[in-house]
Amino acid sequence: MKVFKIDEDFDATGTSLSGYIQANYKQLVEVLGEPTWDEASGDDKVQVEWVCEFDEDIFTIYDWKTYDREYTINELNKFNIGSKVIADDFIEMLEAKIKETLN
Repeated sequence: MKVFKIDEDFDATGTSLSGYIQANYKQLVEVLGEPTWDEASGDDKVQVEWVCEFDEDIFTIYDWKTYDREYTINELNKFNIGSKVIADDFIEMLEAKIKETLN
């Protein structure tokens, strides 16, 4: 799995909701590093977003319509997964990585 940095070349256009991950911001940072996008979107619907490549497909992990960065970082425990493909394998891998950090 690769997590993109903001200055790297990637195309997440066209991804849409494909599932959810039960995790908080701190757990996601432990597994994925800092978010690809760490500022609110122009419409404020997304506060943070990671863009990842897994098995040659692009996935996004993001909060949705919290409209509150502090809430997203300190309280949110369910993030959206976006993709153009079925996300089950990606979610399963991500859940396993998060579980490893809890041990």
